[in-house]
Amino acid sequence: MSKIAILAEKPSQAKAYADAFLVKARHKTHIELNPCSTFPNGAIITWGIGHLVELKEPKEYRKEWSSWSLSSLPILPNRYEYKVSYGKRVQFNFIKDLFNDPAVSTILNCCDCDREGSNIFYSIYYMTGARNKTIKRLWINSLEVDEVRKGFNNLQDNKKDLLLYYEAKTRQVSDWLVGMNGSRLYTLLLQQKGFNESLSIGRVQSPTVYLIYQRQKEIESFVSTPFYEIEGNFTAENGTYKGKAKIKSDKKEEGLQILQQHNILEQNEGFVKFATKKEKRAKSPKLHALSTLQAAANKKWRYSPANVLKLVQGLYEKKLVTYPRTDTQFITDNEFAYLVDNVERYQQIAGISFPIASKRPNKRYVDSSKVQEHYAIVPTKSIPTERKLQGLSIEERNLYFEILKTTLAMFHSDYIYEETKVITDVNRLEFETTGNTEISKGWKELFTDIKQETVDRKKEAMQAIPLLSKGEKVLGVVKMTEGMTTPPKPYTEGQLIGMMKTCGKTVENEEEMEILKEVEGLGTEATRSGIIETIKRHGYITVNKNIVSVTPKGVILCQSIEGNLLSSPSMTAKWEAYLKKIGNGEGSPEHFIATVTRFINKLIQEVPLQLQVQALEQNITAIQKVSVIAPCPTCKKGNIVQRKTYYRCSEHENGCKQTFPGQMLGKKLSEKDIKDLCTKGRTRVIKGMKSKAGKKFSAALKFENQNITFEFASNKK
Repeated sequence: MSKIAILAEKPSQAKAYADAFLVKARHKTHIELNPCSTFPNGAIITWGIGHLVELKEPKEYRKEWSSWSLSSLPILPNRYEYKVSYGKRVQFNFIKDLFNDPAVSTILNCCDCDREGSNIFYSIYYMTGARNKTIKRLWINSLEVDEVRKGFNNLQDNKKDLLLYYEAKTRQVSDWLVGMNGSRLYTLLLQQKGFNESLSIGRVQSPTVYLIYQRQKEIESFVSTPFYEIEGNFTAENGTYKGKAKIKSDKKEEGLQILQQHNILEQNEGFVKFATKKEKRAKSPKLHALSTLQAAANKKWRYSPANVLKLVQGLYEKKLVTYPRTDTQFITDNEFAYLVDNVERYQQIAGISFPIASKRPNKRYVDSSKVQEHYAIVPTKSIPTERKLQGLSIEERNLYFEILKTTLAMFHSDYIYEETKVITDVNRLEFETTGNTEISKGWKELFTDIKQETVDRKKEAMQAIPLLSKGEKVLGVVKMTEGMTTPPKPYTEGQLIGMMKTCGKTVENEEEMEILKEVEGLGTEATRSGIIETIKRHGYITVNKNIVSVTPKGVILCQSIEGNLLSSPSMTAKWEAYLKKIGNGEGSPEHFIATVTRFINKLIQEVPLQLQVQALEQNITAIQKVSVIAPCPTCKKGNIVQRKTYYRCSEHENGCKQTFPGQMLGKKLSEKDIKDLCTKGRTRVIKGMKSKAGKKFSAALKFENQNITFEFASNKK
């Protein structure tokens, strides 16, 4: 009797699949399904735990690659091999036995519906050694019961799935190659210059840090200069208004000359040369892709992009929203059909009722030609109960209602306002005035959670203009004003996603930018937030009050890679574009890996010469003074330096494994505590440490025989 094996990416996903069918039995490693119309002989659902298998370390290929040395570079295996991830052997062994069971004829790839899901499945499948199995792909955008059943009844073949796997594996291998070779190369060369920390080099992470560094340099080198404008404050019969001449000069004399040419004094008579009113409409915002949701959540609530992905993934697994790792802002007619059927119920959840402007699909939101793997993030057909909503965290509720309201806005009326334009003539010098008057809030009434200061700024920009008539005489007080140019603004964490998508290209109208057009960006929709977390974890950037700054270590990285492809976002973006071609069947993995191999060989040849001419020593000295805690008490060669959550020896890559924790039983260990341990063998008495039983106590820490022990007051001699 033929069996069907189903591989989910993680246990929660497997449970969602099982919820759509009758469960026969649940086990630690799998779930058995009863026979049904979809699975006449039943089925077995098992799961990965993220990445069950991973690429081997260099030392597992060759002994000489176990230690960091310039002579061992380049690290270029003939073939790339995988191993079972640490602590996941039991789960892998079950999958291996299942996949190799002669009774299992068909295996379904039901991992996440993206490139990484394809990579996870095939990496596991090939590692099990299974052969001659029929493989089919489940491709769904919702974990709702009816969508799951529909997906299993309409399985795809694995042709497209294999292409996505080739793309993802090529990306994985190329990142491994650049990371393993680049990190060792730069770390070892900079150690020769006195830098005692290791650098992590990445195909995407390094140019991302460099983009942030470039912005920071622009800000630091910016010199503010004055500029001069001519403004008029006008008094008409029905009120006052302001206007500006179409003149902006960096020379005060030019402004004075213009005033003199037009014989303009402090007070002057003028007249209204032109006054028009025009009704304008603003369409509701496009539906959310992952990047736009990350940007909106960071702007409104300062959520990090990585946290947004985690939260919206949770909402997806709770069957409240559709698949989150999408890069499109469009849906198809199928999604529109169920959304329009449920719009009144969505209104009830949102707590706002409005007349439906149209129940016909609009190309601004509904366009099947612009939907490839996934459609925009929208609510599912599952209408949550009040109890289910209350069970969400505040962050999850905020994101759910952001998605819900953005979707509802598609059915609302336009925002309507009246734009007034006025030209005022004062001795043949024209002053322009523009003002907006709100007529109908339309879809904007859905978004009442905008910060008050944002509302206030918009109100200031929309000055009220009194009723004016053409030819009307006015009295104007005209003066020249001085302003100062301002530097570019630093990136917020939410803006990093857009920066990576556009490779740092400036977008003038931020609210209306359509960053999801065909651009060659850094990373993918699914990987960008992870890259940001990686460069934070490596200590290249910090985020303080949502503002991103490059650390001294990040500056060393950027100055080191300056001038080669690792600092070139445009080149890295072209690599990303070629990887995408592989996923479309238009590119060759072998060609791409060969390109990366040539790049690595070029790095090994050129970087030593580049670093010789770059004046890094002064910056290295400055950062070392800040980061070195004390000489290592174990190896006596390196120094103890601070990492993000702990302290370790700078000779870590060369074999010294001495580390110190960043906190001990709930109490943070300061740099002085670590220095005292290394130099004196004992810290001060630390108060408020908490035992496993929850009892607080005070003690000094002692460092003996490479171990930390407690010294209580009663033990003192």
